[in-house]
Amino acid sequence: MDEPNDPGRRALLAGTASALAGAALPAGAQTPPARPALPAYVSWKDPSQVIVHTQTTIETKRTAFGTSVITPADRLYIRNNLPAPDVSIVANRDAWQVAVEGVQQPRTLSVAELKGMGIETIAAVLQCSGNGRGLFADKPSGTKWSVGAAGCVIWSGVPVRTLVAALGGVAGGARYMTGTGGETLPAGIDPKAVMVERSVPLAAMENALLAWEMNGEPVPHAHGGPLRLVVPGYSGINNIKYVKRLAFTAQETDAAIQKTGYRMSPPGAKGDPSQPSIWEMDVKSWINSPAPEAGPVKAGWVQVHGVAMGGTRALRRVDVSIDGGQTWREAKFVGPDLGRYAWRVFVLPVELKPGQYVLASRAQDVQFQWQAEATPENAGGYLNAGWRAHALPVTVA
Repeated sequence: MDEPNDPGRRALLAGTASALAGAALPAGAQTPPARPALPAYVSWKDPSQVIVHTQTTIETKRTAFGTSVITPADRLYIRNNLPAPDVSIVANRDAWQVAVEGVQQPRTLSVAELKGMGIETIAAVLQCSGNGRGLFADKPSGTKWSVGAAGCVIWSGVPVRTLVAALGGVAGGARYMTGTGGETLPAGIDPKAVMVERSVPLAAMENALLAWEMNGEPVPHAHGGPLRLVVPGYSGINNIKYVKRLAFTAQETDAAIQKTGYRMSPPGAKGDPSQPSIWEMDVKSWINSPAPEAGPVKAGWVQVHGVAMGGTRALRRVDVSIDGGQTWREAKFVGPDLGRYAWRVFVLPVELKPGQYVLASRAQDVQFQWQAEATPENAGGYLNAGWRAHALPVTVA
């Protein structure tokens, strides 16, 4: 089933919301602000497991990640730079076409043709470049994501390297792989000013996929179906939804989203091509439980658990602190190891007495690179991986 759609369940939820809205409040109490409803294009998601910031920015709740590694589609975050194309594009998924350029034998191929060229499956973290933006001290503009603009999903599709080999290899001089999204562009505006088109180093091609399947089902329209470019280890903006063009180019695209957008710019500065582009993700971890939003923790033995990722490298270990980083203990990985691009679930059992604690985690990759204590403040609030900013104050009663 492409888009989970249970009218009865939605009616029940709507009725429950109406009943709660009409319930009597204690004298003097203020009516709590209404939470935005799920937009129609993602009405199939579980509203109890997500936070709706805007119609195009929806965050997974920290308490919704669980310990089973893979993030279900109905609670996976949403971040759209442009409105999605009409949903009719998934009526006949196999008919969607992608133009492949910058190879010896350029061609336009349908999804049906791609399916005949090869299949690989890979587990990978999908993480918005701004995940953790709300944890920066300077509070840069943009959606104040905490940790929920991320998920670990399983993709299936044709490896880009296989596709390129079938088309005679990359043409001479190519240094970048450039993907172009198939969103409908607003009229009367320079396409380069708004289009979703990103270039990444050519080496990323080796592990990239043109994916038509996510978590065992066709890629949902809201997540880029019928076809999405997946670049494992790279920030979400580089994983192009509704990909309609894949080009191997000598230069980075001059689209604004690449030229000036998604750059590591100093606070208050505008992006420009001299600044680092938002490409590879950093080693990172955070704790999901116990969490402040779940209320006071009962004294006794507590399983402190969370997730950790290595970006483009596998993980070696994760340490946990209950005193804000003064002392550390090595945690244990639990669940399957789904490869270097997936995240790992970690757990550390600790006995907590009543009091105040600050829980923190720090990950280390196989090259012995530790998660940074702090990520430099930047204008876009990008790539926040600092363990101190992600630490959690917890009350134990």
